[in-house]
Amino acid sequence: MKLIVELSGEHPEIPFAELEILGRIIDRRKQVAVVETEDPEIAGRLALAHYVLEYLGECEARREELRDLLSRLNLSSDSSFAARVKKMHGTTMDASGSDLERLIGSMIRGEVSLEDPAQEFRAVISENRCYFGRVLHRFDRASFYHRRPGNRPFFHPGVMMPKIARALVNISLVRRGERMLDPFCGTGGIVLEAAMLGIGAVGSDIDPVMVQGSRKNLFEEDVLVADSTALPFQESSIDAVVTDLPYGQSSSLWAKSPESLYIESLHEIRRVLAPGRRAVLVTHRDITSLAGQVMKVEALYFQRVHKSLTRKILVLVKEPLPSAPAEVNIGDGSDTLYRQYEQ
Repeated sequence: MKLIVELSGEHPEIPFAELEILGRIIDRRKQVAVVETEDPEIAGRLALAHYVLEYLGECEARREELRDLLSRLNLSSDSSFAARVKKMHGTTMDASGSDLERLIGSMIRGEVSLEDPAQEFRAVISENRCYFGRVLHRFDRASFYHRRPGNRPFFHPGVMMPKIARALVNISLVRRGERMLDPFCGTGGIVLEAAMLGIGAVGSDIDPVMVQGSRKNLFEEDVLVADSTALPFQESSIDAVVTDLPYGQSSSLWAKSPESLYIESLHEIRRVLAPGRRAVLVTHRDITSLAGQVMKVEALYFQRVHKSLTRKILVLVKEPLPSAPAEVNIGDGSDTLYRQYEQ
């Protein structure tokens, strides 16, 4: 099945990377992707998307081309419907969104209801293409807002927001019923997002205060006190690892140096991770060369959080080590950089 995914625009690459959990991207434009999937229900777990549509067709970004597409589709609706249009910045479509909505509404047989439609048809226009489909998922950003760290029983400054935590779980490719580990779980935010997706989420931390606090934030998920350099899990027993590595003072409390903590933890993560599976690590320094000594580096994303903090999101795979990385700057003048590593 083909889906159209309307993406958030907060990063040029991370929303696309998250789509790999859904299927294969067969077309992409600014904030839009067409994905081939065998399980469209997985789309409901995305964090960095606004809408997911059943793919009905596409055309050049011109009014007459959209009219011809709608004529060929010859659509009718047994229930009330609304027509919506989203134009991405920079598209070549010169017709207004309201004009296009009226066009779509006039060419679909059925009852139009702008206030309370039973279904929605949507055109997403990006660059020189217009994608048209029926809405399957509309994402409620409020749910992430309600789960923000400050609303939890136990809070600690500097923790990750729920939306990016969910995206990282998706990038790890862990599925419902599989087992995911966060060996630096802190307040438990990543574990919580994974558990909400039906994943067997396990958290561990060497700091007993953090473990006690995270247990207040979670439901029935396993959280235990454990040293990340000597994890109490069998070899190849974990399907994915997602974690935010400690840095600065917090990393020096429990290790001789950050470097020794990182390298010993990376070896343990590799040991417990199943072959061919992913570890997604968030760092506040570039440890790519260090990580590349232990696992295959698949991708590295830079995410600017604020003026003094840029996250490095490192995607590793437990398999033979790769060739030297090739760096590609695909930014749009912002501070964000993406590196794709050669296979």
